[in-house]
Amino acid sequence: MSRFVIPGFLRATRRNRTYRDAERATAHVRERALRPVAYGPPRKLRGVEVSVLHDRGWPVYTLTPSDGISRGALVYAHGGGWVGEIASQHWQLAARIAAQTHLVVTVPIYPLIPFGTAAQVIPRIAELVQAAERHGPTFLAGDSAGGQIALSTALYLRDAGHIVPRTILISPALDLTLENPEIDAVLERDPWLGRDGGLVFGRLWSGELSMKDPLVSPLFGGLEGLGPITLFTGTDDILNPDARLFEAKARKAGVDLEYYEEPGLVHVYPLTPSAEGAAARRRIITTLRAELDAAHSIS
Repeated sequence: MSRFVIPGFLRATRRNRTYRDAERATAHVRERALRPVAYGPPRKLRGVEVSVLHDRGWPVYTLTPSDGISRGALVYAHGGGWVGEIASQHWQLAARIAAQTHLVVTVPIYPLIPFGTAAQVIPRIAELVQAAERHGPTFLAGDSAGGQIALSTALYLRDAGHIVPRTILISPALDLTLENPEIDAVLERDPWLGRDGGLVFGRLWSGELSMKDPLVSPLFGGLEGLGPITLFTGTDDILNPDARLFEAKARKAGVDLEYYEEPGLVHVYPLTPSAEGAAARRRIITTLRAELDAAHSIS
């Protein structure tokens, strides 16, 4: 699919109306609480075996390479504005990572708003990362809201003395206040996200924490001592201005950062059926393979 078709489709289907309208966002949260959508994986995921366990109310899925070879692990946090359930694109990416890198991929179905908050979810994701380390080097990844969860978890683990080998961030939500004045210039170009509804979701996700707490908005955390990070962002995404701030802050803090910014591309473009999305997915696989080769050569 052309990079130009995707924005048109998003505009035609009014994909961003919930994110642009606070009342619609509030109604959407209420509707999802009353009528949750299915979260199970597609029946056919190539190259992996799928299992699930229920841990303290969370369904936690594991995608294991079909050939039984394991070189490490990865925990993937899905996006969806903390209110949307995991989608087929997330499952497909997680399965591709598992099959092509020989990582055991953990996919937690974490509680969404209004039932889940950052203070509840981040420590549990950190536990899953530590549990997955039995497979070897263990990575973190997430897109959009899941990118916030992944990076906040990396900060949480660093503060506990655990450094994640690499964190993969796809269009991450970095500052839930959406106060960056540069966002105004992007709002009309973004066919997916918006500020007013996004603030409703962010405030519910923050719960009793400040919206500037690093468990909620990782842009406000100190970045020194983090492991390597790979970040993908498109310029037609209202989260892009904060990605640029993060790039500058991470480089100043000495973080090993791979930063990929694509002009004219939309939110979570690596998950889209476009040439640029496919190239980004290949880069994720290449990056993880190289990281694994380096880790195993040291050990």
